[in-house]
Amino acid sequence: MAPRMDNPSLVVPGALQPLLDLTEVIGKVGVPQTTLDLVRLRVSEINRRTYLFPDDPARAEKLDGRLPRVAHWRTEDCFDDAERSALEMAEAITLTTDPENMASDTLWEESSQHYTDEQLGALVMHIGLVNFWNRVNVANREEPAAWR
Repeated sequence: MAPRMDNPSLVVPGALQPLLDLTEVIGKVGVPQTTLDLVRLRVSEINRRTYLFPDDPARAEKLDGRLPRVAHWRTEDCFDDAERSALEMAEAITLTTDPENMASDTLWEESSQHYTDEQLGALVMHIGLVNFWNRVNVANREEPAAWR
């Protein structure tokens, strides 16, 4: 199915750069990029935003081998406690049906054991931003994206 229009972030004047700037800021507070990537993929899976992984063995070798396992993070033993906390937060925020209980106090407390307030704030913003991008792309029927 073809996209409905050019990507809205490119159509709306001035929209793309602030989103890219926010992404850059989020990446500078100390949450490991591997964690941000795991969260991005998990949120995207939930939102049915498809990513394509490279077929080329040389490029595929450079990817985090855990990416294909992220949907099953609860039962896979390759994720550390901080990553599990971030993935649980990603699911809680993305799957919310009750905004007042979006991320439980227990989950927040658990996450704060692994991340500073600045990092936890960046993680929550990252989850929100990925959800934003996913919704824009899914609504516009964008083609699956190549994983970077």
